[in-house]
Amino acid sequence: MADVELTGAEPALPSSFAVGTAAQASIAAAALAASELWRLRTGRRQSIRVDMRAAAIEFRSDHYVRVDGKPVAETWDKIAGLYRCGDGRFVRVHTNFAHHRNGLLALLRCDYDRASVQRALAGWQTEALETAAAEAGLVATATRSFAEWDAHPQGRAVAGLPLFSIERIGDAPPVPLSAGDRPLAGIRVLDLTRVIAGPVCGRTLAVHGADVLTVTAAHLPAMMPLVVDNGRGKLSASLDLREASARARLTALLRQADVFVQGYRPGAIARHGFGPQELARIRPGIVCVSLSAYGHVGPWAGRRGFDSLVQNANGLNMAEAAAAAATEPKPLPTQALDHATGFLMAFAAMSALARRATQSGSWHVRVSLAQTGHWFRNLGRIEGLACPDPGLDDVRDRLDEGPSGFGRLTSVRHAATLSETPPHWARPSVPLGTHAPEWPA
Repeated sequence: MADVELTGAEPALPSSFAVGTAAQASIAAAALAASELWRLRTGRRQSIRVDMRAAAIEFRSDHYVRVDGKPVAETWDKIAGLYRCGDGRFVRVHTNFAHHRNGLLALLRCDYDRASVQRALAGWQTEALETAAAEAGLVATATRSFAEWDAHPQGRAVAGLPLFSIERIGDAPPVPLSAGDRPLAGIRVLDLTRVIAGPVCGRTLAVHGADVLTVTAAHLPAMMPLVVDNGRGKLSASLDLREASARARLTALLRQADVFVQGYRPGAIARHGFGPQELARIRPGIVCVSLSAYGHVGPWAGRRGFDSLVQNANGLNMAEAAAAAATEPKPLPTQALDHATGFLMAFAAMSALARRATQSGSWHVRVSLAQTGHWFRNLGRIEGLACPDPGLDDVRDRLDEGPSGFGRLTSVRHAATLSETPPHWARPSVPLGTHAPEWPA
């Protein structure tokens, strides 16, 4: 493997957890996997460098994105966030997607304002609300301590899983890596993800030279700052998989793809005919990557979730609050589980491509925010809460500027440097659905 130089030290961001270490380790892992693919292509090693400060800044890349010098319109919903229930415990609700917001308001039978939501929640027990929300297809979690999560059936299930898994799911001949000037040159990736973790995976594969095609549909909600930031390096097409013609088009794209990444609620893509076994049948040699919130085993395996809800459920927010002597659960200074998971997904996908080249077969990567959270917690605690919270002016040395489909884009540069194949995005970020659903010539 290539040599890696890791520079810098904690604290990198204001937290009692090793956020900088998680950022540096996950970004370096992805860079190592890219370098190994380069070695398989060329027989040559290369050196890698990842600075912890640069990695931590990339873990907050959406904080610093600007279009024509201005922040992208925020999409945080006015009733999202923490509330105290009738039992005195906290719950966090996620309402940034309209269907989740409307569903919660219907469940609580209240008006669309925080005061009304708080009055309604005063009549609920925290875990009863969490369960009712999940049964209604909504997203909310009770705030738990580490001890409570460790005793919870889902916490126990997650503790028994590895950080991620890479499993052979079918036979196929080896697919050697052809000549190319970048580690992932000629590799085609279908990116059926949104929000942060999955899109960061696709963005990372693109920064090492893959052709990444985001597939979405007009009826699906999106968070615009994340679309702008995580669309760098990608093509973007629209296919409504509720329609037979769109499923046929995706099948045609799949037959020429190397990697299929999906991050929708568990089972959603499979119900359209694109589960891992179907993917391996349609395209022998495929690497499919499945992202979930809570893992593929345990009573919560089918639940929807977001980073903010997972860190609230698994004890991280309560522990951060205790370290800060705060009276309410305190979130991490970045969506660390999302970002780490995204880079680890890219690492695992590239590792599976290396196995495909040397061992043959079709491969399935499984990863979840909760599994990443278990690893992150075990990185230990630091004295980092007094660390300054870097603003835009503090990170200007890490920013690039250039054209995009939205205007003049200011965005965070990739944190890893590789001596022979410098990472870069060859395509600008564009609005969703800009391109035709086809691979580039």
